Amino acid sequence: MPYSESFKQQMVKKMLGPPAVSATTLAKQVGVPQPTLSKWLARSHTLAANMSTPPEAKPPSSPQSPRRWTPEEKMRVMVAAQGLEGEALGALLRREGLHEAQLQEWRAAAAGALSGASTDALPPQSRKKLVAAEKRVKELERELRRKDKALAETAALLVLEKKLQTLGWDERREEDEDSAPSERSEK
Repeated sequence: MPYSESFKQQMVKKMLGPPAVSATTLAKQVGVPQPTLSKWLARSHTLAANMSTPPEAKPPSSPQSPRRWTPEEKMRVMVAAQGLEGEALGALLRREGLHEAQLQEWRAAAAGALSGASTDALPPQSRKKLVAAEKRVKELERELRRKDKALAETAALLVLEKKLQTLGWDERREEDEDSAPSERSEK
C-alpha cells in the first residue's frame, strides 16, 4: 500500500521523538509493518547526512505542485507575498516551492477575476488558429464516425457470411445452380 510522504515524515518524527517511539511499538499502533517503518527511518538518516542543514531547520516543502494548489492555498501565498521584495520574497518562494512567474500569474488571474475581465482573452490571430483547429477536429470526428460505421457494417457482413458458411450456404447455392439448368430443360 503506498503511503504519502507526509505520513512517512510523521512516522519518522514519532520514531525520532521526543519522546522517541520504537519502530516495533509504532508498527503496532498504526498498523504499518515494522520493516517498512525502519526503512523510512534509515532513509531519513541518509537524507539528513547528505543535506548540509538538519531536517528540523529545513522549511516544510509542499507535497503538491503549484499547479494543483487549491484556490485557498494560492490566496494564502499571495497574501504572504504581498509587500515582500528581494530576499524576503525569494525566501518565501523557496519555502513554498514556487517561481516568481507563477506567483505573478496567480496575481494576474486574481486581478482579472476581481475586475470582471476575461483572463482567457486571445489575440485575434490565436483566436483564428483556435477556430481553425476546432473546425479541423470536427471534420476529423465526422470522418472517424463515418469510418466507424463502415467498419461496423463490414464486420457485420463478415459475421453473416461466416454464419452462412457454417450453415452450408455455399453448398446449397451450388446445388441450386446445378439443378436449375436441368429443371429448365425439362420444361
